[in-house]
Amino acid sequence: MSSPFYELRRFLAEEMRMSHIYQPLMLKALLEGDGWASTRMIAAAFLERDESQIDYYSEIVKRMPGRVLASHGLVRRDGQGFRLIPEVTGLTHEEKAQLLHLCDDAVAAYMEKRGKRLYAHRQIAPGDIPGNDRYDVLKSAGYRCELCGVPADERALHVDHIIPRRHGGGDDRGNLQALCYLCNGNKGARDATDFRAVRVGGDDREVGCPFCEHEGRELVASNSLAVAFHDLYPVTPLHTLVIPRRHAATFSTSMSQSGEP
Repeated sequence: MSSPFYELRRFLAEEMRMSHIYQPLMLKALLEGDGWASTRMIAAAFLERDESQIDYYSEIVKRMPGRVLASHGLVRRDGQGFRLIPEVTGLTHEEKAQLLHLCDDAVAAYMEKRGKRLYAHRQIAPGDIPGNDRYDVLKSAGYRCELCGVPADERALHVDHIIPRRHGGGDDRGNLQALCYLCNGNKGARDATDFRAVRVGGDDREVGCPFCEHEGRELVASNSLAVAFHDLYPVTPLHTLVIPRRHAATFSTSMSQSGEP
C-alpha cells in the first residue's frame, strides 16, 4: 500500500485534471495546515490568487480612501502607490503600535455597527438566489459581461437584477443578467437597463465593414474585447487602430454599448 506522500504526488503529477487552479490551491492549504484547513482558509487561498478581486480593490484604493486621506494631507501618490505624510520614519515603536491599535479599533467598531451590510455591494445577488439560477444566467451569457463583454476568467462576474429590488424587481430568471463587477458597480440600482440585447448582438458582423473584415491582418495586440493592427494608410509612424470585437455602426454607439460616458 503506497504512502500518503506517493498518493498525493501521483495525483498532482499524473492524475489531476484541472478546469481551474482550485485543486492544487486547496491541497496546498491543507498541506500547510498539517492536513487540515477551514473552508474559510481555503477560500482565502483562492482569493489571494484572484487578480480580478485585486483589480477591484485597487480601484477602490484610488477612488475612495486614497482621495479622502490625501484631502486631509495625510497621504500622497508616490509612483504606483501612496506614501504617508508626514513621513513615518521618525515614529517610535510604541507610537507606531498605538496608531496600529487605533486603526484596528476603528475597523472593529465600524464592522460591528454595519454588520452584514458592510459588504452587501459585493454579493453576487442580494438574498437567496438559487445556485441553478446563477449558473443559468452565467451560462446564457457565455460567461461574459453582457455589457462590456469581458470574460469571467479576466474579471469577476456578478448576477445583476435588471429591475433593482428597491424598485420592485424580483428574483425571477427573466430579471437577472450577468455583469462584471465594474459594469454592475456603475449601473448600481439606479435604472432598469437590460443589457442582454447588447450581448446577443456581440457576434453581429456586416458584410463590407472594414472593421468587421479584419481577418488576415497582422495583429499588433489583441484580447477578448478588441484587436489592434497597423493602419493601411498611416498618418504617423506606427499608426495603429484599436477595434472592438463587437460590431457598432458608429463610434457613439460603440461607446454607449461599452458603458462609457
